[in-house]
Amino acid sequence: MKQHQTVIIRQMSRNRAEQIAYYRYLENEQVTLSELVRSLADHCQEQVARKHVLAISDTSEINLQSHQGRLKPEGVGVVGNNTDVGFFIHPTLVVDAQNGFPLGLSNVQLWTRAANRPDKHERKYSQRPIEQKESYKWLAAAERSQRCLMLGDARLVTHIGDREADLYEEWATVPDRYNHVLVRVYQDRCLFGQPQSLYTHLSAQPCVGTYRIMVTADPRRGRTAREALLSVRHTSVQIQRPANLSREDYPPSITLYAVEALEVNPPLGQSPIHWRLMTTHSIMLFEQALQVIKWYCWRWRIEQLFAMLKTVGLDIETSQLESIAAIQRLTILALSVAVGTGKMVEGRDNPAIPASVTFSDQQQQCLAQLAPTLEGRTQKQQNPYPLATLPWATWLIARLGGWSSYRSQRPPGLPTFVHGLQQFEAIFIGWKTALAGLVCTR
Repeated sequence: MKQHQTVIIRQMSRNRAEQIAYYRYLENEQVTLSELVRSLADHCQEQVARKHVLAISDTSEINLQSHQGRLKPEGVGVVGNNTDVGFFIHPTLVVDAQNGFPLGLSNVQLWTRAANRPDKHERKYSQRPIEQKESYKWLAAAERSQRCLMLGDARLVTHIGDREADLYEEWATVPDRYNHVLVRVYQDRCLFGQPQSLYTHLSAQPCVGTYRIMVTADPRRGRTAREALLSVRHTSVQIQRPANLSREDYPPSITLYAVEALEVNPPLGQSPIHWRLMTTHSIMLFEQALQVIKWYCWRWRIEQLFAMLKTVGLDIETSQLESIAAIQRLTILALSVAVGTGKMVEGRDNPAIPASVTFSDQQQQCLAQLAPTLEGRTQKQQNPYPLATLPWATWLIARLGGWSSYRSQRPPGLPTFVHGLQQFEAIFIGWKTALAGLVCTR
């Protein structure tokens, strides 16, 4: 799958026998989801020793509505619109807190929703304990990732989630000496012993500094590309326990640190960039606030993972498998491939990372022989990176994917790497065949 950059069995298989073997493996009930997830976690565990890592979790759906008539009924559920057929995934991507480089997946959760389940009011959803809610996925992700990362001797773990992860239950149970939490604020919380709400109190703090970011265009939101100037505020806050939570199970208040980044003088007709974050990390200085903002911005890595899994690369939702269980097994395997491609994107400029994190010794030998054909005559068209480093390898893959190598062109992204890897696989197969033909036998 990694070599072919596809989840389509016919394209991965060299012959009919191999195709049948793939199908049997994916349909085999003895190949459990827990074993596949544990394999991913074991690999991640090997990469985290003595590092401060960010455990970034998020949810996405695998929509299989276009295959509804072909799917077997066992395990079929609905996705977010409560109509289309599919299932949900909630992976935890682990990245190095120093440079944002992806290290692996510490956990993956998969589940389906029943098509005919009662609505939230009928189920009295708000009155249920967190363990009986779908939002428990955030606590479960943190708990399971802790086991993986502590066994791997991670020095410190910061669990990062979007606004859906802003749960009092998580603030109360996840943080400890080795585990921190960082999320984007979802609700304007009550503060313990204060008349002001969180938003009002935070916006009343003095600006401690400003910084600039490049904002990319987003036609869906009517957002134009621009350089934005953001002002930063931060303060410690004591959030109050929500009224619907039991005092026996949760403390009356929790002390956290809040950060606000607000765009100054946005263009006419444009909504300002406005982020509110809360964390268990102590924030006393402007530089500490900027560090927390930077860590949260790396949450985008998991969005890239989903793009690689679904739209940009592997296109898991086009799988022709006929059972939900088989597609779920395939999804876990595909997530591992997507992480590998993400490593290429994030490590394309870091010569300290060896090519072996993504490419085998034999693949590197092939790339070395291929390199002269991908380099130009001028200095600007030469591979600038040391041999056997990840940037050296990704430079060559990007050239195969159609990148010109000129610095005036944008750096290669996911689509370029996907196309380049597909081209390289065809070349690599031919190279191995030719190499085998040079072996003399008697």
